Amino acid sequence: MIWSLLKRKKSNQALVTRQYEAITAAARWPAFYEEMDAPDTVIGRFEMITLHLVLYLRRTSSSGPAVQGLAQEVLEAFFEDVDHSIRELGIGDTGVPKRMKKFARMFYGRANSYGEALEAADETALAEALSRNIHPEAGAAAPSMQALAEWMMRAATALERTGEETLASGLLEFPQDQTGAGA
Repeated sequence: MIWSLLKRKKSNQALVTRQYEAITAAARWPAFYEEMDAPDTVIGRFEMITLHLVLYLRRTSSSGPAVQGLAQEVLEAFFEDVDHSIRELGIGDTGVPKRMKKFARMFYGRANSYGEALEAADETALAEALSRNIHPEAGAAAPSMQALAEWMMRAATALERTGEETLASGLLEFPQDQTGAGA
């Protein structure tokens, strides 16, 4: 039984890698940092990967078991990447679990607040949640996250048109332009 699990994991690895790379590449689009006020910092990059992963998981949540299994493995790849990044930043082995718990809480909190706003089609609530998370220290002086919230709403709509075959192949792509076209 353990061998079949390992074999399945290994066969999905190429799909997981392809999809996770697409998520991280999309999170690096310059427009997020140059036009939508995401900070170009380690935490800013974490925030952008998180929101793309939330959109991906939201889309795959209504898929069949194979796609949901792939999505779970993509999520695991994300947390492995976070673990690796923490270690690269010089956090010692004893400090990593504490930091990982913090990042997990951050991720799931964001997934919840962004998901609720997307589900309710509440762009204002989404912009407020993005502002709270992306610019926590800025308070009322935080830049507007309205453009990013609008992009997320359009992206979520565009991703809904993504077929099961595309999802199962690890080929989901995010809209690159500000109009939401191209997904």
